[in-house]
Amino acid sequence: MEMSAQSPVRQLAAVHDLSGVGRTSLSVVIPILSTMGVKVCSLPTAVLSSHSRYEGFHFTDLTDQMKPIIEHWKQLGMAFDAVYSGFLGSPRQVSIVEEVIDTLCRDQSMVVTDPVLGDNGILYSSVNKEMVSEMRRLVRKADIITPNLTEAALLLGETYPEETGDNKMKEWLLRLSEAGPGVVVITSVPQTGESKRFSVMAYNRRGNRFWRVPIDYVPADFPGTGDCFTSVLTGAMLQGDSLPVALDRAVNFISYGVRATLGYTYDQNQGIILERILNRLNFPMPVSSYEIL
Repeated sequence: MEMSAQSPVRQLAAVHDLSGVGRTSLSVVIPILSTMGVKVCSLPTAVLSSHSRYEGFHFTDLTDQMKPIIEHWKQLGMAFDAVYSGFLGSPRQVSIVEEVIDTLCRDQSMVVTDPVLGDNGILYSSVNKEMVSEMRRLVRKADIITPNLTEAALLLGETYPEETGDNKMKEWLLRLSEAGPGVVVITSVPQTGESKRFSVMAYNRRGNRFWRVPIDYVPADFPGTGDCFTSVLTGAMLQGDSLPVALDRAVNFISYGVRATLGYTYDQNQGIILERILNRLNFPMPVSSYEIL
């Protein structure tokens, strides 16, 4: 018997991996979006014993399991207000994500793609050149993409930049948007001329506006913060926030999480202590810090 496709809350298909140890991917996507009032339906791309910063992790590719899950969802009459994809377990999964977008979305659904490819100028160990090529195809279907600086360079076929002035970043944002997505967000952009300062930079084709949210440097490197950032951004946009306010909410949440976690003697590879800060997603917004470029 088919289930009703209607839901009293927004429904989102989350196409991400599941790591048993470490707060990354589905381990943060589900609690963040659930706290923000969004129902998450998981389509796992891979199961890992831990995320890839831990040596010797066990990896199970779920490519062959994804299409049967989608077929069952179709039988159940599922329809989604958003599709949010992150780490993919193989290049073949790009066409599977495209099928979810093409067949299981409601009218006016929002497609968010976090093109997980690399960081600090290098590819992740599980990512190859074919994945980069396929990810370039996937971002064409997205409404919003959230690459870090390394991933932006890979999508554009550029080398990792030594200089990240406003003009260069605006050019990159425009070129990425021309590939398809109306909203492009580049995270972890070093601010030129300011030591230990970073920012999130964004472009919205609607209104032809560029935005920046500055980030204070904190001497810590927690995995999963990118997943947390895009999850909050996605939840905020589904709640009706404007792009700059959604950026602010995401940056503030991550910054608070990092600072809250730093006070503990703690294995940073576990990620930020999400359990202590989830309730802040329902707090009033602090003073906005976004800038118009």
